[in-house]
Amino acid sequence: MLADAEEQVFLDARPHGIVLVRPLSRAVLATVVGGALLAFELPLAVTGAALMALGALMALRAVWRWERTRVVVTDEKVFVVQGTLRRRAKAVRLGRIDAVEVDQSLTGRLFGYGTVVVGPLSLDNVAQPKQVCALVERLAS
Repeated sequence: MLADAEEQVFLDARPHGIVLVRPLSRAVLATVVGGALLAFELPLAVTGAALMALGALMALRAVWRWERTRVVVTDEKVFVVQGTLRRRAKAVRLGRIDAVEVDQSLTGRLFGYGTVVVGPLSLDNVAQPKQVCALVERLAS
């Protein structure tokens, strides 16, 4: 990760699991339609098998991306790390933060997720965004 050895990590978390709902729903739909097509003659059965394989790959990709995305708050910076083969990181130093905001939709308030804006950095789908906001504000002051 981007945290130096002397930095103290206060938060190391994945995005809220809500990010998996839409892609996993699509994967289940593709798999169900594919399974239904398996009951028909050969051209449709092959399409059904392909749809089932596609559904499995869609689910695997969604979970892999979710698992490989981290939000990290240390005593020096806040950053997001994404990816496995192509690793991308966005960071902002706590000393440069002038404002911290929380943006939550009604659904976000019900399920406990939201967007935390830390200066120029936007942390999407953060679990318990109010607590993360309070942590960043406390560390930045």
